Amino acid sequence: MFDVIIVGAGAAGAVLAARLSEKPDLNVLLLEAGPDYRSAEQPAAMVSPNPFNVLLPADLQAKFMYPDLMARRTTRQEPRIYWRGKGMGGSTAVNGQIAIRGVLAAFDKWAEIGCEGWSAEAVLPFFSRLETDADFPAESFHGGHGPLPVYRAPPDDWGPVDKALRDAALTLGHPWCGDLNAPDAEGVCTYAINSRGGRRVSTNDAYIEPARCRPNLTIVGEALVDKVLLEGRRATGVRVILPGGAQDFRAPLVILSAGAVHSPVILQRSGIGPAAWLAEHGIACAADLPVGQYFFDHPGIRLELKLKPAFRPTDPDTRHTNCCVKVSSGLPGSPRLDLLYIAMNHGGIGVEMDTAQFGEAGITVALMDARSRGHVRLAGADPRLQPIIDENMLSDPFDLARMRWGTRHLGLIGQTDAVQGIVRDIQLADTGRPFGELADMSDNELDDLLLTGCNDAQHGMGGCVMGPCDANDGRSVVDPDCRVRDLNGLRVIDASIMPLDCMANTNLTTIMIGEKMADTLRRQWLEGVAV
Repeated sequence: MFDVIIVGAGAAGAVLAARLSEKPDLNVLLLEAGPDYRSAEQPAAMVSPNPFNVLLPADLQAKFMYPDLMARRTTRQEPRIYWRGKGMGGSTAVNGQIAIRGVLAAFDKWAEIGCEGWSAEAVLPFFSRLETDADFPAESFHGGHGPLPVYRAPPDDWGPVDKALRDAALTLGHPWCGDLNAPDAEGVCTYAINSRGGRRVSTNDAYIEPARCRPNLTIVGEALVDKVLLEGRRATGVRVILPGGAQDFRAPLVILSAGAVHSPVILQRSGIGPAAWLAEHGIACAADLPVGQYFFDHPGIRLELKLKPAFRPTDPDTRHTNCCVKVSSGLPGSPRLDLLYIAMNHGGIGVEMDTAQFGEAGITVALMDARSRGHVRLAGADPRLQPIIDENMLSDPFDLARMRWGTRHLGLIGQTDAVQGIVRDIQLADTGRPFGELADMSDNELDDLLLTGCNDAQHGMGGCVMGPCDANDGRSVVDPDCRVRDLNGLRVIDASIMPLDCMANTNLTTIMIGEKMADTLRRQWLEGVAV
């Protein structure tokens, strides 16, 4: 019998396991669908500064990701692969290592809609707690003693597209900003990353590895969670598919930290979700909640840059991006800093990795605080089936209007001498259409380009949305303490709880969620609050 079961060893789950097991009288079980491995056992591709080295090889995909997980970005597109990490560290072991915080104003919006305890003031200490910032350790809003290193490559180490985007944005009047994680940061910024000595640092490296020796922490890999076990309105454990067969594990508290894709479908297989969806697969409904609804990501579109030979990287470990630009569209009703321009020095997801491919660089514009919402729903009761993901991107006219503005501004960036000087050709998205067509496109033509050529950022959020304690809004699945509504002993703690966009890459915000909820749980146990 364990005191707590944590499902998923990713951005939030690894943090929870490490922090909760600091309490020696608490027996913690950490279950991970992928392999359990020590930091020293990672393949070299996994720690490379270039994430494409781990994302693209078929053998690494099969071991550390879900190559059969697909998502439809817009209603005009066919489903394509949706990258999620599998194994210790979850997606932090395969992502772009980006370590930028959610915009503080975004968390104040969370609090305004009733998510008490999630304001900017409330979350800032946990962003500081998780990090050791190599560049700004003395700043009051940064941390100098946390498990996760935060590093910024000096501009001399940047790639050619990084430098071109920087120079283009400065030419267009965007200011320079040294610290993207500073409050109200805006303009041209160096990406902060989770890296030490040129090597990726995942939550497995930062949190689990130092905690492995604890006798009260049990880690089980290759453990595919089928469902949460319920007795009446209380969760009592989980059913797990192991290599040797099914096994039940019991605990008075079950925490799902399987991510914005897999936490919702575990709940759905457990009978927790929209009753009509469950009925399609013969699953009895234990709690009719909007699980899997209100899923969203960051839509984006890119200029594909055909680099001149002199600007093509030749080192396979070359960092893919170091520079971004935070911009406000300024459209009525839009929040500040709702657009992010991103340099890509080489490569592209979904292509073979070779030196020639390094020429396929790009500059992307991504939309923050999108209003469009999609869903994640189970494809069947079999836990080995990957869910159906429809992101429904750009279905809200306001999202389309802001992306239209952002793409036209992207066109201005592409016209600058800084960008033109490194390219032999530019194309629009993956359409093959020449860059020169953009300036003359009507709004309708541009909308067509966006709907057919838009991609996401692999930043899944929502699906188990957080809402006020007393909510009966038909929208929220968990309360501000991440308790699943109408049930006891069950919480969801990962990116799926985000009620609104954090307006940044989700990596650091999800780790912060793990830190904050570990602190909440330890305090509640100390105070005798029922789990």
